[in-house]
Amino acid sequence: MKISVILPVFNEESNLQPLYSRLQQATQKRREEWEFLFIDDGSTDGSYTILTDLHHRDPRVHAISLSRNFGQQAALTAGLDAATGDAAILMDADLQHPPEMFEALIQKWREGYDIVHTVRQAAGRLWDFKTLASSMFYGVFRRLTGIDLGLNAADFRLLDRQVIESLRSLRERTRFLRGLTVWVGFRVGTVPYQAEPRHTGQTKYTVPNMLHLALDGLVSFSAAPLYWTIFAGFFLSAMGLGEIVYALTIRMTTHRAVSGWTSLIIWISLIGGLQLILMGVSGIYIAKIYEEVKQRPIYVVRQRLGIS
Repeated sequence: MKISVILPVFNEESNLQPLYSRLQQATQKRREEWEFLFIDDGSTDGSYTILTDLHHRDPRVHAISLSRNFGQQAALTAGLDAATGDAAILMDADLQHPPEMFEALIQKWREGYDIVHTVRQAAGRLWDFKTLASSMFYGVFRRLTGIDLGLNAADFRLLDRQVIESLRSLRERTRFLRGLTVWVGFRVGTVPYQAEPRHTGQTKYTVPNMLHLALDGLVSFSAAPLYWTIFAGFFLSAMGLGEIVYALTIRMTTHRAVSGWTSLIIWISLIGGLQLILMGVSGIYIAKIYEEVKQRPIYVVRQRLGIS
């Protein structure tokens, strides 16, 4: 039985040696065959040099260097495309996902679950900005798409070979693997884990990156925002019709016109702003269609280590 560990890497040179040491400790007494598949997502530091050295020291270490930074979702896709194990474990390279959880993930997999999610347990502050924003997004996503991502579910997960093959067949460019993993179905299990502090450096996943991923997830799984534009149009039309009825009533009963430049400017600003929002929503969907039609590859590989 073989397990592939897929780790996207972007400027993590200070974390790679400690991470490799913990991967060794977590797997050295286990009976499974292992491969550690690092995806260098266009790092500008010495990450790939360290991965090359680790590969020469340990044949289980494989690496793919992408030609530039394509993003975490593309890097994970490259790892899934190259993984040869009976199952794959997806995790970050900053040591916030503890390798010591491998045993629990594999045990759950052996119980018959095809997908094993990890669920973060609260530590320290019960709520912070990221936790609150994630909870709000999960709730909105579930209502719009009917897909339950699970509260506090992390990208740290195990996937059975059958799930990997299903995900490999989905070649859409706007990728939201957290949603796709649930969308493909199969039996899903969960295990709790305690997220550790980042070992060194700063997170590469900034608030704009999270917002961009959330928007991609919503657009790729739901057309509800487009329907909202229709409802907004009907609502404004009804408001405008009501205003017309009100103006005619005032004219016929008092023989004077409804006055007020302020209300006119408010209506113009409201309708103009809403039109721009609706055009923007439609434009996002059109842009995503444009990306899909071009059929460009999800990622481009510059170099491989230990992978045919």
